[in-house]
Amino acid sequence: MSSMQAEVWKGSTFTIERKDNPADETVIFRFSGPFTARDMYSALTPVALRNMFESDPPHATPRVNIFDLTEVPYMDSCGLGLIIGHFVRCQNKGIHLIAAGVTPRVLQLLKTTRTDHLFPMTPTVDEASRLPRPRSHG
Repeated sequence: MSSMQAEVWKGSTFTIERKDNPADETVIFRFSGPFTARDMYSALTPVALRNMFESDPPHATPRVNIFDLTEVPYMDSCGLGLIIGHFVRCQNKGIHLIAAGVTPRVLQLLKTTRTDHLFPMTPTVDEASRLPRPRSHG
């Protein structure tokens, strides 16, 4: 079994946990609570939030980022913007982004904004972890 490093950021109702798994070149971001501007920025400063997503681990760049949205009841445009911004960053670095556990209200937002086709979605993180990996980019 591989070792995973975890970092946790907590707000009153919003939590982000980042787990780096160098063994399978994956980073999992687990979100919990309402993914809204008010909740995000009461938990973190804009700079801290950006740094959490933009910082790369000290080892090789991961090939896959998984956003676990299982515990996100709803999201506003700010949360959506953060996801889309991270998607673009991943594309620029050759990283594959997968959304896991997308709840009905979040899926409706993705469909309404026509962003539901940008990245694969799976019911669970385990299923996302089993998707074929893109080829190494280095």
